[in-house]
Order: sequence, then C-alpha cells, then structure tokens
Amino acid sequence: MRRSAVVLCGATVVLAGAITAVPAEAGTSLSAATAQAAAKVSWKKCGTEDYPTLQCGSVKVPLDYAKPQGRKITLALSRVPHTAKKYQGPLLVNPGGPGGSGLTLAGFVAGALPKAVAAQYDVIGFDPRGVGDSKPAIDCVPGYFNPVRPASVPSTPTIEKANLERAKSFAAACGRKYADVLPYINTINAVKDMDSIRKSLGAKKINYFGYSYGTYLGQVYAKLFPGQVRRLVLDSIVDPDGVWYDANISQDYAFDARHKALMAWIAKYNSTYKLGTDPAKIEAKWYAMQAELAKKPAGGKVGAAELEDTFIPGGYYNGYWPALADAFAAYVNDRDAAPLVKAYENFAAIDASGDNGYSIYAAVQCRDASWPRDWKQWQKDNWAVYKKAPFMAWSNAWYNAPCAFWPTKSLKPVNVANSKLPPVLLFQATNDAATPYQGGVTVHRLLKQSSLVVEQGGGNHGISLSGNACLDKYLAKYLTDGTVPRGHGTADAVCQKTADPKPTATAKSAMAATAGSATAPAGDTLHGLLGFRG
Repeated sequence: MRRSAVVLCGATVVLAGAITAVPAEAGTSLSAATAQAAAKVSWKKCGTEDYPTLQCGSVKVPLDYAKPQGRKITLALSRVPHTAKKYQGPLLVNPGGPGGSGLTLAGFVAGALPKAVAAQYDVIGFDPRGVGDSKPAIDCVPGYFNPVRPASVPSTPTIEKANLERAKSFAAACGRKYADVLPYINTINAVKDMDSIRKSLGAKKINYFGYSYGTYLGQVYAKLFPGQVRRLVLDSIVDPDGVWYDANISQDYAFDARHKALMAWIAKYNSTYKLGTDPAKIEAKWYAMQAELAKKPAGGKVGAAELEDTFIPGGYYNGYWPALADAFAAYVNDRDAAPLVKAYENFAAIDASGDNGYSIYAAVQCRDASWPRDWKQWQKDNWAVYKKAPFMAWSNAWYNAPCAFWPTKSLKPVNVANSKLPPVLLFQATNDAATPYQGGVTVHRLLKQSSLVVEQGGGNHGISLSGNACLDKYLAKYLTDGTVPRGHGTADAVCQKTADPKPTATAKSAMAATAGSATAPAGDTLHGLLGFRG
C-alpha cells in the first residue's frame, strides 16, 4: 500500500448513483487518437543482472488527445523480445497502483512464464503517464510520508486538524506545480496511451496482462478499444462499480480481516514468537504496541502511523508475515525496536519513486471519479468503519483525503460492461484484501466472454506467477492458444491456495521481495514489483 514500487490499492467499491458510459472527454478524442500516426519505437539494450534481455525505448503521445498535434509527453517502455517462430504479438503488462512502474515487470513476466510461452510474445512494460521514467514525472510533495507523521486515528481535534492540513497542503501543492498536467492524468488517458503504444509497436491488436489497478486499466481499455484486444488477463480485480471512494472503504474491512489472519498465524506459532495462543489477545498486544509508539516512536522513525504502514504490506502478501512477526515479538517481548525499524525501512519507507507513485495515485483516483467534498461525510463513514474494522480505517482515509480537496473536477467512471471481446481470463483470491473477491465476481458478470479462476482460501494480492502451479497452468494454456476453462456457477475453475509460510522463513526472502530480485522465490519477487494500493 505504501510502497509504490510494489501500492497491488487502491489498492487496493460502489459509486452512489448510476455509472455512465464513456465520458464526453473520452468519446470526443478517440477519433483524434485513432487518426494519430505513431512513430515506431527505437529499442536499445538496458538489461540488468536479473533481467539481462530487457530493452528500453520510448514513445511520445499527446498530453491532450483532443488536441493530437499539441503538447507531447513521453512514455517510457521496456521489452523482452520474442524468440520463437510462432509470434503472437505484444503482451503489455502493468503492476497496478495507480502509480506503479511497469518497466521491470516485463522482465519478471517473461522469466516467470514457461519459456515456450514467453518466447511467443514481445513482453512490453511501460511507465504510465507521469510515472517513473516517463516525462514529465509527477512529484507533488517530496518527503510527504517522511516520519514521524501524526497518528492516523483522529482521537483529538488536534490530531484531526494536523492530518487535514497535510491533505489540503498536498492537494494544493499538486495544483500549483502541475496545473497544466493534472487534468490529463487519469485512467481514460492512460488507456489511450496504451493504444498509442500499440500503434507504435505496429500491432493491430494487443495482448494485455494486468494486476490490481492494472485490471481496471484492462477493463477500460477493452471498453474503449474492444477491436484491439486479442487476449486479456486480469489478476486481483478492481470492482468497477466502486471506483474509488467506496472501494477504499471495502478495503478497510478486508484488510482488518487479513490483519486478524496474521494474528491467528502468530498464535499458531507461539513456541516461536511467544506472544500467546489467543489471536484476540495477540491483536490487543499489537494495538498496545501502537499506543506506545504514538508516545515514543521506535528509533525516532516508527510512530503509530508508521506502524500501520509497516504492517499493511502483510495484508497484500503473507510472505512478509515472518519478518513482521519477528519485529512484533522483539518489540513486545524484548523491548528491542531495531527489527521494527528495519521492517519499516524495508516495507514502508517511501523514497523518491514512492513519492512519485503516490502523486500519481492521488492524481488518477481523484480525477477518475467523484469524491465527497464535505469532510463531515468522511468523518461519518470512517468512524463507522473504525468501530468494526480499526486496523486500516483511518490510515486509508488519510491516504485518500487529498481527493476531498483536489484542484481538478472529477470525471465519471466508464461503464465497462462488454460483450465484444474474445475470451478473457480472470484470477481472484477469495480473501484478497486490496481488491476484495466481489470485484472478480462483478467483472466476470460484466465481461461476457470471461472465465473466472478462483484461488480458494487465498489472501494474497497478485496470485498468478507467484508459485501456485494450478493457477499458472490456466495462464499458460490461455497465452498459448486462447483456451479458457468453462464451468458452472460463479467460478469456472477453482485452485486451492498455497500453504502459508513457516516461522523458519526469515526476513531475507521478504527483503529480497521489496527489491524485486529475480533470485528470490517467485511470489516474493512478484510482490516486490507490484504496486501497493492497487
């Protein structure tokens, strides 16, 4: 959630009122976008030790698609080229966010797929407009998440005022620095950019594979450009009926349940962590730790808000649980704060790329759809959530609070219902916190030719190419020849979740995950590349 190198939010959802079809801005500019002649991409080697075959390039696109001959911006691209005689075209990949960089994800996907499958595609990564190596890159307030921040729970008027002023100042800073760009940072323009990428690659159609918020990009692309979709894979699916205010409230309940799952896992291994065998009592110790840190931050870095930042990634991926439990136990049992500070630095601390990712996250979500502009509505809704699901309620509220004061007007969400697509493959875990299960069910209903593969009991966010052979079998088959499972009822196929980690797993693999290292286990590596929040 907090690391944009990794914020699957947003992320990480139901809008009040009817969802409309394509906004006027989209409809009026599609013809202009179609008429645009795209320059071909010039590729150069940019491989790393982990991904030696990566190539890099760029493409210029209109800032405003209604004015295709006007100001241009630059999108950064990456590619792992196909090597097989049977070539199935470009496979665009996206890690989510909004705000996640997709350049390295191309190398991961190409390496994680069966070689014979990956060899048939040019795997294309891209940094969406405003992100990473694309130009201009947006960074509204550098260091916005630097510690120590005010506690999230507004238990006093002073704390609430401090957080409100932070949110207002962030929105105002974005408006001052990027007034000429912010109106064009949104999902609709991002998918138009995807079609510009298609043209620059000389492809009549694209294949697309998106995680988290990347699934929403895929849904909207398919609606606006149904004739350009060849194959479409969506993993950990955003519910289009809830972008974006209600989506975050839905997340709060799901993350609270996932946090309780971590407490139950710790209770199972009391011989290791010595925090007790009752999950409820262990959870009480966690909140007591948070209260202590609110008064005296660990290492001068980890206060109450930073503790939430540190443990939220555990809701995305259970591979982080051993390191988080180690830090929790060390603090409570031994008064040793060092592991907690280390966990914060690895899982939650935001660097310059994270500042950029958060700026894009806010810019896209605040522009995409309407948000309450009356803070009293936020108070009412989030206190109601907090009473039932306290773990992330106010942390998530403040993360999104700039949208209450955003300097641009809001668009209306796209109605993604679609009967014009070829078979589509969907993946969804039943206990996913960032994109709750209902999103997969909703999109399965809205995309008429889709098939839903469910990971039963799974709670991780981003489930294919992360170690579940059952899921990966369906993915490989689909990318090989377009075959999807066809079943009865809600799911077309069901895979059992992979086993939870053991305490003997050390923080080492989790730390490798945050770096996106290809030498780490597949699940660790993937979750080091996906964007928290969505």
